[in-house]
Amino acid sequence: MAMLRRKGLAAALVLALALLVPATTLAAPQLTIPITGVTSGGGTFSGVFTLASFAVRNGQVVALGTVSGTVTTAAGVLGSGLSTVALPVSIGATTCEILHLDLGPLSLDLLGLQVDLSRVVLDITAQAGAGNLLGNLLCAVAGLLDNPGGLARLLNQILGALG
Repeated sequence: MAMLRRKGLAAALVLALALLVPATTLAAPQLTIPITGVTSGGGTFSGVFTLASFAVRNGQVVALGTVSGTVTTAAGVLGSGLSTVALPVSIGATTCEILHLDLGPLSLDLLGLQVDLSRVVLDITAQAGAGNLLGNLLCAVAGLLDNPGGLARLLNQILGALG
């Protein structure tokens, strides 16, 4: 019976602590981004995109969040709304500098053989992306492009650090 009372007391204590913790500390961090646009009817849209997290859908990284705002025409406010959205995240071309070699002019005299070499600049750059096996291999740091789940986790960690 004493054991049952202790378990009940422990459960009540856990429940009390859970109720004392503010809900805002349990919520995921969010980032608000202002957005504006023009409607097809000549009105304007003004609102915000609230970024909640990143995910992978159909092999592509998407930003999950809500868009809220108002549509205004010359006559005034036409309406307002709130919608949950998943926006594709685009990743620009990624390149990695592998080697930059800059040799000044070189002049050699090898037992009567004169060799003159003008200035030489050699740049080797790897291009990462789909189908670029060697570029991806040499740009191992940019390997997140091949693993959208890893990129989504990294972006969520950055979002968490900002919040």
